[in-house]
Amino acid sequence: TEEKNNIINIDGKEYLKDDLNNDQTYCVNQLTDLQNKSNNLRFQLDQVSASQQVFLEKLKISLEEKEISKTG
Repeated sequence: TEEKNNIINIDGKEYLKDDLNNDQTYCVNQLTDLQNKSNNLRFQLDQVSASQQVFLEKLKISLEEKEISKTG
């Protein structure tokens, strides 16, 4: 679904919000909220993935330094 002002686009067909009944409006509101949650989760996943990479690199550097001190 795609919302623009008072028009909702579903599968290429446009509907006026004012023409929807209560159940249809409820579904649109649920879909909007779910899309927002999906976007937020994607944002959080990007943060977690980037943080994992940082800690992995930090661990690798630490392990390499330990190896150097053992052999040196």
